[in-house]
Amino acid sequence: MIGAWPSEALWLLTGGAAFAAGVLNAIAGGGSFLTFPALVFAGVPPLAANATSAMAVSPGYLGSTWGFREELKALPKSLLRQEVSIAALGGLIGAGLLLVTPAKVFSGLVPWLLLVATALFAAGPWLAKGNSGQGQPAWRLPGLMLVAVYGGYFNGGLGILLMALYTLTGESRLNTVNALKNLNSFVLSLLSVLAFALAGAIVWPQAIWMMVLATAGGWVGARLAKRLPVRWVRWLVIATGLVMSAVFFSRT
Repeated sequence: MIGAWPSEALWLLTGGAAFAAGVLNAIAGGGSFLTFPALVFAGVPPLAANATSAMAVSPGYLGSTWGFREELKALPKSLLRQEVSIAALGGLIGAGLLLVTPAKVFSGLVPWLLLVATALFAAGPWLAKGNSGQGQPAWRLPGLMLVAVYGGYFNGGLGILLMALYTLTGESRLNTVNALKNLNSFVLSLLSVLAFALAGAIVWPQAIWMMVLATAGGWVGARLAKRLPVRWVRWLVIATGLVMSAVFFSRT
């Protein structure tokens, strides 16, 4: 199938996926559900596609973080420093784990990783009802570390897991959840892609092309996030995750 497509169409596919991923990451997460499959479809091996996808969407997190700067200013600086440090460490650990994982093993894990991330995001509001108004539970920071390790290992669904984490730990303000999700996603992705780059795991022509479009998408998405109904956004992310999970299960 790949050979039947002209190269221009594949560049258009990866570029379109990157822009849409930037928008989706800014709104609710799950952008790598688009960039990772697009790269695989374009002929990039799964492990390299994951590293390249992480590189492609990381600047988009910066653009969307800037879009939520007012929400971040309202949070305690000590909390932000603590969470950013944990996200950075977790991203490096996850990237290291990916680089030592055999490609065949990683390919088999992909659909399960996508499905688990989608299920957690879908269940987030229901599971969080019992914690609403009780402040931050003690497991918030350990939970962030686990999610950061996951994000460094497999960027797909990272934003979804972070949104689920903050929802489960009692954060009821969607814009604040998005602000924290985008900030920590940017930090851990930045360090993990640095590790991938040093290991030679990134396909640079596609990465650079997709970075530009993902950044533009992140800026657009940050503006849309404050206008779109929350229910629409949630169903869009859940549908995307389920479809991509089914696609990758069919390939294994």
